[in-house]
Amino acid sequence: MLLQEISPGVFTIEIDGQRRLATFSPDPVPVYGERIIDGYRIWDPFRSKLAALLQKGKGRGLSLSRDSKVLYLGAATGTTVSHVSDIASGGMIYAVEFSPRSMRDLLPLCERRKNIIPILADAARPESYSSLVEPVDLVYQDVAQRNQAEIASLNSDLYLRPEGDLIMMVKTRSIDVTAAPQAVFRAEVRELKGLDLVESVDLLPFHQDHWAVTARKSI
Repeated sequence: MLLQEISPGVFTIEIDGQRRLATFSPDPVPVYGERIIDGYRIWDPFRSKLAALLQKGKGRGLSLSRDSKVLYLGAATGTTVSHVSDIASGGMIYAVEFSPRSMRDLLPLCERRKNIIPILADAARPESYSSLVEPVDLVYQDVAQRNQAEIASLNSDLYLRPEGDLIMMVKTRSIDVTAAPQAVFRAEVRELKGLDLVESVDLLPFHQDHWAVTARKSI
């Protein structure tokens, strides 16, 4: 097995002549039907926007490593959360999800992974979980609400440490279905407060009308 670490806790494995992303986990149970090879969980960029960002050679050098504390907004059923849990195996992931149904599906993963704290809450009201979340190194956001930049800014202001990083997945069709996706994306980036833009990446061909925005909290 040809294995290469491309970022802390993120690897590529050669399978059938192709390089595939993977994270390592001692947990032998697949989370979403992914293939596991000697403890390395294959990470599908078509199923995970963070994997798509990394597959495109971006998002490396951010505050995501073994001991990172991560506020994850829009945890859903745990596909990407599980890989972040692998990477930050010595840290903590605060997984915020608004949907009770998705939270029910997420809970079995949280029971197996001691570094994931599930929080049923609205990410647009970050003060509602202030008793549960400590200062974090990374805010990761993947929500389908209209005010995505506002939500990212509020949570970063409250929880992100100085010089910590934000990764925001912008879903343009959730904001405005009538406007051009690129125009919506640019307008949303301008709405970020207290954060300095690092890079923005179109996630095609893995995800249509989605952009990844990385930013760093101002000192």
